[in-house]
Amino acid sequence: MLRTLTIRDFVIVKRVDLELAPGFNVLTGETGAGKSILVDAIELLVGGRADAAFVREGAARAELSAEFDLEAGSALVAWLREHGLEGDEGSILLRRSVDRSGRSRAFINGHAATLAQLKEAGESLVDIHGQHAHQTLLRAASQRALLDAFGEAEALAETCAAAYRDWRRLEALLAEAETQHARLEQARALLETQRAELAQLAPREGEWDSLATEHGRLANAAGLLQGAQAAVDALSEADGALAPQLAALAERLRALAAHDPSLEPMREMLEAAQAQAGEAARALRKYASRLELDPAALREVELRIEALHAAGRKYRVAPAALPALAATLEAHAAELERSADPQVLRREREAAHGRLSDAAKQLSAKRKRAAQTLSEAVSEGMQGLAMAGGRFAVRLEPLEALSATGAEAVAFEVAAHPSLPLRPLARVASGGELSRISLAIQLVVRRYSPVETLVFDEIDSGIGGGVADTVGRSLQRLGAGRQVLCVTHLPQVAAQGDAQWSVRKTERRGAVQVDVEPLDRAARVEELARMLGGAKITATTRKHAAELLGS
Repeated sequence: MLRTLTIRDFVIVKRVDLELAPGFNVLTGETGAGKSILVDAIELLVGGRADAAFVREGAARAELSAEFDLEAGSALVAWLREHGLEGDEGSILLRRSVDRSGRSRAFINGHAATLAQLKEAGESLVDIHGQHAHQTLLRAASQRALLDAFGEAEALAETCAAAYRDWRRLEALLAEAETQHARLEQARALLETQRAELAQLAPREGEWDSLATEHGRLANAAGLLQGAQAAVDALSEADGALAPQLAALAERLRALAAHDPSLEPMREMLEAAQAQAGEAARALRKYASRLELDPAALREVELRIEALHAAGRKYRVAPAALPALAATLEAHAAELERSADPQVLRREREAAHGRLSDAAKQLSAKRKRAAQTLSEAVSEGMQGLAMAGGRFAVRLEPLEALSATGAEAVAFEVAAHPSLPLRPLARVASGGELSRISLAIQLVVRRYSPVETLVFDEIDSGIGGGVADTVGRSLQRLGAGRQVLCVTHLPQVAAQGDAQWSVRKTERRGAVQVDVEPLDRAARVEELARMLGGAKITATTRKHAAELLGS
């Protein structure tokens, strides 16, 4: 959802700060007031083409920013993480500037971004209806994805894509095997030699660390034995050993404690120390008895370390990484084994193509059923939107060969009038018709569309009366599950909004300025009255406006 929109020095807008609400939001104002400039600003923020004409006269640059809510775990969150464009949790900030030369800069969450990245992020955030730019529904890939979501065929589409990738991979391997058989045989022979060398060495996971520990123990066995014995002597066996002295001190304090009981705790501490010293001495004797000098074992460990070092140098990896290298060589050998035998690959390729064909056939069946249902539902929705007799159809055009997207191309076609033939949605001439067709589609597929914010411009072009009321109610219904922003001239549409902003163009000190302000209920009545009656507002128009608003 679009949370805030900030505009600075854009066309004739000096400064606008909008805090947008969920649901159905309407922008109203007199013709030429600059309402569509706000839509242009949103379009530029989500990857539209920059132009020097966007910079307000007398300003150095235009600055735009928008903050959107971001659902945790969404695909866009993963995309931002993948591209190093993360920001605050739960939101995404888009910013764009255009200077007087027409050069623009884009930022996502404060990170410099390319225009392509801005567009890709924008496609997940906003869909603008009414202008051919940035209209998601005009793109073939979006139409196909929407049909698959509507028909609950997304998992099957992914299965088809995975089967296609597997088939293409085997195709490439087979081509390599057939054209480079001699080279593959040479590579396989070298790999086999390397595998045999490592198999004979047989490096084990964690062996390098354990060898280092064992070598340290064996190499320092004499010093360890000498140190342990010296500690035993100091504790219990040498003249003046610590344990007997502690025992004597404890006994002396025992006698003194008979005259002063406050010495008793110190006596207990000395007895405990004497006991621990004795225990330490016994443990050290046991340790020393097990410790022995073993030059042969030391030499064996040193030879193993030298062998692992040599293998590491040869294969240019750390000795500790040799087990992983051996596993990698095994995997490569298995792949080359198949590559060296084109016949095996041919069988695997045919099996992969069979899996692709089966998945594509199932996907086609689901798409056919979904296309019929979607076509009928959208056509029905068009009847009340000033397109009586209009038709919508999802055309499935068979492809010459199976692809990652299945066996057919998907295209949305429409005829806004019964006398017109069906044509691709992208070729609808009227911006108003395109907006209303988009509305009809969105009402049917709103549960499946991933885009949270929908912008409608020109939707009221050429309509009025009952149709306008139907359009307004339809937008309000769409706003129950999505954020909808609509530029409108019709009071019947504006009255259905959950929130309303007034856009006014004024002249100050010879300069034109656009102001945008939110309207409370009383102000909405006045604005609707203006839309109903023009410059002269009467009690009757105010009453009619209040009735439209539902008072």
